[in-house]
Amino acid sequence: MMGLSDTCNRVWDRCSRFFHCLSDPARRSSLCMKLALVMLHLVYAGVIFLFDKDLIEKTRQEPWYTALYLLLFVATLVQYFLTACSSPGYVLDAMRAANEAHALFSKTSMTSKQPASSKNGSVAITVESNRFGRNFSASNTASWTKLVMEMYPPGSTVRSWTCSYCNIVQPPRAKHCHDCDKCVLQFDHHCVWLGTCIGQGNHCRFWWYICEETALCIWTGILYITYLQDNISKSWWIDVIMILLLVTLSISVIFLLLLLLFHSYLVLTNQTTYELVRRRRIPYLRGIPERVYPFSKGACRNLYNFCCAGSSTYLLERLPTAQELEEKLLPYTCMDVLSCRCCC
Repeated sequence: MMGLSDTCNRVWDRCSRFFHCLSDPARRSSLCMKLALVMLHLVYAGVIFLFDKDLIEKTRQEPWYTALYLLLFVATLVQYFLTACSSPGYVLDAMRAANEAHALFSKTSMTSKQPASSKNGSVAITVESNRFGRNFSASNTASWTKLVMEMYPPGSTVRSWTCSYCNIVQPPRAKHCHDCDKCVLQFDHHCVWLGTCIGQGNHCRFWWYICEETALCIWTGILYITYLQDNISKSWWIDVIMILLLVTLSISVIFLLLLLLFHSYLVLTNQTTYELVRRRRIPYLRGIPERVYPFSKGACRNLYNFCCAGSSTYLLERLPTAQELEEKLLPYTCMDVLSCRCCC
C-alpha cells in the first residue's frame, strides 16, 4: 500500500510540473468545473441521439437540421471557452498600458514635433469627457494617479480610491475581486461556471455565451419533448431518464432566460450587477436616486459601446457632474420622445 501511495504521489508531482493548473487548487477546481460543464452538454445531446431513432432518420432525410443543431452546440462550447479564457480588463493592465502610452508620447514629443498617437500597439486608453472622448497621452502628461483622480469630484483624496490589496488607484466602476485577487474595470461579478471575472473586457462575450446557451437549451428541450410525445409508452426506464433530464433542462432554461433578460437590461442602461445590487454601499452612487442611471448615454449609445468597443481598448468613465445628474432627473416630454432622448 505504501509503495502504491508513493507511486501515485510521484505521478501527481510529474503531472503538476507539466500542467501547472493542477498544482493550484483554484485552477484545479476551475478546470474540473469546465470539464463537468462539457460533460453535461455531451450527456444531454448524446442521450437524445442515442434513444431517438426518429431523429436519426430525420438526419438522413434532412441533414441540415442536425447540422444546424451541432453547429450551435459547437459554437456554444467555443464561446464558453473564449469567455472563460478572456481577460475581464484588469486595472493593473490598464495602468501599464497608460504608462507605456505616456512614455511613448514623451519620447515622441522629444524627438519630433508631430503629435503622438494615443495608441500603443493595439491598446488605446480612452477617457470619457463631457462631450467628447479624450486620449490619455495625447492631451497631457499626467500620471495614472492624476488621470484617475480627474474622474472623481474635486476634493476627493487618493487614499479614498486606492485599493488596499493591489495598492493602485481605482478608476470609477472598478472593484477588487477577492477570487481573482485583482482589480477589475467595470466589475460585474465573478462567474464560478467560467472561473473568471466578468468585467469590461469580456462582458459582451459573456452576453453572447448566455444567448447561445439559452438557444441550445431550448432547442434540446424541444427535441426531448418531441421524443416523449412519440415514444412515451414504449420503454418506461428510458422515459424516466428523459423526463428527469427534461425537468432539469427546463429549470436551466428558465434560469438562463432570466439571466439573459437581466444582463440585457444592464447593457441598455450601462450598469453592472455589482452597481445594481450594491448601489447603496458604493460611495459615489449612494446619493443618486435609483431611477437615475448615472453612466447611461442612451440605449442606442450604450448598446453600441457594449458591442463595438474593442477588447484591447480600456474605457475609463468619469463620474457625472451635478448638472448632468439634474438633467437625467428631468421627466421625459413629448419632444424628448420625438428627439429620442431615451435612446441617444
